[in-house]
Amino acid sequence: MTTLIIQLPAHQRQSSDPASADTAAGASASAQKEVFYVLTANGQTAARQGMSAISALPRAETVVVVTAPTDVSWHRLSLPKAPSARLRQALGGMLEEQLLADPEDMHLAVAPGAKAGEPTWVAACDHTWLTGHLMALEKAKVRVDRVVPAVWPDAPPTGYFHELHDTGSQQGERSLELMLTWSTPDGVATWPLHGSLARPMLPEPLPPGSRFFATPAAAAPAERWLGHAVQAQLPAEHLMQSARSMWNLLQFELTPSSKGWQAVTDQWRQFRSPQWRPVRAGLVMLVVAQVVGLNVWAWHQQREVKLKRAEMTSVLKSAHPQVQVILDPAVQMRRETESLRAAAGQLGDNDLESLMQAVASAWLGEQPSKGLLYDGSSLIVGVPAEWSPSDIEQFRSRMQGAGFTVEPGDGQLTVRRAARS
Repeated sequence: MTTLIIQLPAHQRQSSDPASADTAAGASASAQKEVFYVLTANGQTAARQGMSAISALPRAETVVVVTAPTDVSWHRLSLPKAPSARLRQALGGMLEEQLLADPEDMHLAVAPGAKAGEPTWVAACDHTWLTGHLMALEKAKVRVDRVVPAVWPDAPPTGYFHELHDTGSQQGERSLELMLTWSTPDGVATWPLHGSLARPMLPEPLPPGSRFFATPAAAAPAERWLGHAVQAQLPAEHLMQSARSMWNLLQFELTPSSKGWQAVTDQWRQFRSPQWRPVRAGLVMLVVAQVVGLNVWAWHQQREVKLKRAEMTSVLKSAHPQVQVILDPAVQMRRETESLRAAAGQLGDNDLESLMQAVASAWLGEQPSKGLLYDGSSLIVGVPAEWSPSDIEQFRSRMQGAGFTVEPGDGQLTVRRAARS
C-alpha cells in the first residue's frame, strides 16, 4: 500500500513590523506553492521524495500530512465527561487561560485512546492556517487521511535539532535559525539555540535513554552546542517516523466524512496497511487450513463410501452368486431377496396379509371398518363412524410403533410399511 507523506511549511511567526508582516505573508504564500513529500510503499523506505507543487504530487492510497514542530502546542488536562458534540466547546473553555490566542481560532485534537475523566494531552494549532493547507490540497484532489504532528509527548526523551527559516525586516532577507525541539512524556518544548539561556533549558544531567536527532544542515552545529554526537536524520526519514504516529489531528469539525463507498475504501486501505499484515497472514492461513481440512475430510468420506460399497458388493456376490453385473448392490440385494421370498411362499412387508395382520393387532374396539382396498403396496381402511380424532391418533401411534405409517384421508386411513433406513 503506497503512502504519500507531505510536510507542511512552517507557519510564519507574527511580527510587529507591518512591512515585515507583509514580507512574511508573501514568503509564506510563495512557500506554499511547493511542498516536500515522501512516497513510500512500506513506511520504512522512500520510493520517491523531493519538492513538488501541490497539483503535481504523486497519487497514493493513503495521504498523511505532517506539521512542523513549531506549529503545535501541547496542553495537559483531564478529559471532560461531555457528549462528543460538546467536547470541543468544553476543551476550549478549559484551555482559555493556557492558549495565547482565542480558543475559537485554534484547532484542537485529543490524544488517541483518551478516556473521559483521565489526564490526557490536547494538541492545539492555528485553525485558519491548517484549514487553508487542507483546502489547497483538496482543491488539487489530494484527499488527506491523517494529519500528524512532527513531534509529540512520548518516551524516551528525544531532542530534535532543526532549522527554522525566519523572514527578516528587509525585503527578501531570510535567515536560518537553529532550533531544538525537546519531547518527553511531560510535554514538548521548542527554543532557539542562540543565547545564554538556551543550554540551561535542557535538563542536566540528561534523562537516561535520551536520544538526539538533527537535520543534515543542523547536525554539526548541534554537536558543537550539545557536546556529543547527534544522529543525522534525513527529512524523509523524519517524515516516515512521524507518519507512524498514532495521532490524528483531523478531529471535531475537521473529521473527514466517511459514508457509503468511502467508508468501505477507508476500511480496505486500513486492512492493507503494514500494521494489519499479521491479520492478513492469519486469515490466509485459516483459509488454507479450512480448504485442506475440507479436502482431507472429503477424501476420508469418499474412502468410507468405497469401503461400504465394497462390503455390500461382497455380501451380494456371496449370497447371490448368479448376479454377474453389479450396478447398485443395495437395490439388487433387495430385489433378489424379494424373489427368493416370493419363491418360498413367505409374506412380504407390503403383502395384503402382512398389512391386515398389523391393522388387526392395532385396531380399537369392536366396530368393523367401512371397507378395505389394497393397491399392491398399501392398504386403505375405512374409518368407523364411531371413531373420534383421539381414536385415530391412538391407532396411528400403535401402527408407528409396529413400523408402519398411517396417512389420514377423507374418512379413511392409508397404511403402508415405513421405509427402512
